[in-house]
Amino acid sequence: MNASCYDFIVVGGGTAGLVVAARLSEDPSQQVLVLEAGSDASEDPRVKTPGLCMSLLGSDLDWGFESQIQPHLDGRAVSLNQGKALGGSSAINFQIFVPPVPSMVNDWESILGNNGWNWETLSPYFAKAYTSAPAEEGSEETLGIDGWTNRGTTFGPIRTSFAGDLSHPIRKIWADTFRSTGQYMTQDPLHNASVGSFTSLSSVDPTTQERSHSAVAYYHPIKSRKNLKVFTNVHVEKVLLDDQRRDGKGVKAIGVAYRCNGELREITCSKEVIMAAGALQTPKILELSGIGNSSLLRQHGIDSVVELPGVGENLQDHLMCSMSFAAVDDLETFDAFYRQEPDAVKDAMERYDQDRRGPLASFGAYTCAFLPVLDHIPAEGRQRLTKLLEANRPAPSQETTPAHAQARAYYQIAETSLLDPNQPSCAYLSFIAQHVGSFEPNTKSFSISAMHSHPLSRGTVHIKSSDAAVSPAVDPNFLSNPVDLEIFAENMLQIETLVRTAPLSQLIQQPVVHRDPDSNLTDLDAAKKWIRKNATSMWHYVGTCAMLPKELNGVVDNTLKVYGVDNLRVVDSSAIPVISTANIQATVYAFAERAVDLIKECHGLK
Repeated sequence: MNASCYDFIVVGGGTAGLVVAARLSEDPSQQVLVLEAGSDASEDPRVKTPGLCMSLLGSDLDWGFESQIQPHLDGRAVSLNQGKALGGSSAINFQIFVPPVPSMVNDWESILGNNGWNWETLSPYFAKAYTSAPAEEGSEETLGIDGWTNRGTTFGPIRTSFAGDLSHPIRKIWADTFRSTGQYMTQDPLHNASVGSFTSLSSVDPTTQERSHSAVAYYHPIKSRKNLKVFTNVHVEKVLLDDQRRDGKGVKAIGVAYRCNGELREITCSKEVIMAAGALQTPKILELSGIGNSSLLRQHGIDSVVELPGVGENLQDHLMCSMSFAAVDDLETFDAFYRQEPDAVKDAMERYDQDRRGPLASFGAYTCAFLPVLDHIPAEGRQRLTKLLEANRPAPSQETTPAHAQARAYYQIAETSLLDPNQPSCAYLSFIAQHVGSFEPNTKSFSISAMHSHPLSRGTVHIKSSDAAVSPAVDPNFLSNPVDLEIFAENMLQIETLVRTAPLSQLIQQPVVHRDPDSNLTDLDAAKKWIRKNATSMWHYVGTCAMLPKELNGVVDNTLKVYGVDNLRVVDSSAIPVISTANIQATVYAFAERAVDLIKECHGLK
């Protein structure tokens, strides 16, 4: 392929970037180039084997970012993992494949003003992205999906499955527990998620029991296309902008500058530069290119080309906090394997080699539940929640700035969801292993993690230097909004109720034994203390180049074009305007699939 004839340059070969490249190159007349900072690690056993995902964190396949000091997390800095490989974070994540609730996606349009972005328009792209998990006839009850009334069948590139031991009792017991409380999700969540429990899918191929990610699912089957080129181990430093166009129409993206083997090179394209470097890297590259807040750019000696104050703002992420309990003796858990006991490791390797089962076949997160703030259903609880929301509402302003208008819109989304008993405020995940506390030999544990679904706290990611080799400053600003800590604490207390509810209580030693005594949460104050000490990032970063109207401090419009720059688009999680209900992997795939259709429509492509 002649390097001078690219139509599209995709910056980042991650979860979204490879979707874009694969779909655009379906038209043989279009020449597509992908630039990825990492290598193709698809054959790396750590990537292929689901149960080895923990070994990838902090490895050579992880950017290894760390947050700024978080005052509301007891002054801790938090690890912020992001995949540095072909496939991006889809190559190193924990494979959980769950959807958002439809109402959250509808808010993108109805509250945030992104015309054409709602559940009706986006849901077909979820179906386009993945192949639904197979379930043998008669296994539905054991899997806990026998109550699903609309289990659909889809045939997309990402292969999903009910990974791990299909007969493990947690699946059925989890389902039966929530049936007893009236909170069992009766529909396939990938088709219509709501409040309730479900057996979660994993992005694990059911045939090979290996990780299914964007590199192996979207890129490898078509990598021989002559009109598609992928460069790995190259670092894009900036977008090349023509701000003195002869046509007088303003600024235009014409290519990128990237570093390869220490040499700085430039390459151009005729149609578009598509940013897909992720929510922590895309704003960095835009700022290095002169696109962002001009006052910040001047601090680093960068000429401002396009004033866009929203670049790098509006960072959203999920916090997760776990509690571990002593399990009954006959429950099969992954504890011995996670403690790296030699016999357990040997057994796990043999089981995986023989029948693709055991601890290496799954991360161990078999079940999930989306739940509301349960104690607000009684009148006194709802009244207390209403007062909390009212006390922290963004104050009205006579001269509303875009940032202030944005905060009020986001508050409306959170308030509506939190006050609706039919909308979740938290996602709960079960794990058949210990997560916190003293890791003693010859013990078995069961853990439940809570993930705060509607954080109002907003952070930032900005350059620290004009040197592209310097990592950005990432400040998630966790729990800076008081509402977040209050709601999160309420949800953590719900775990104490869950582990005492039959039949789930049958898996846990009674009376309940907390692996860490400090996690014995007797009241809200104890829950808050536990969260501040132990909560961690789920690395679900979104929003730093948000798809929003300019009057809401947006960076891209509803076709994902960067405001003020022709031929520049953002297609990754940074453009997703508000964080999903739970894990964002499935949402990013669907978002990228729809983005490609918008790009094709714009250019009249097949």
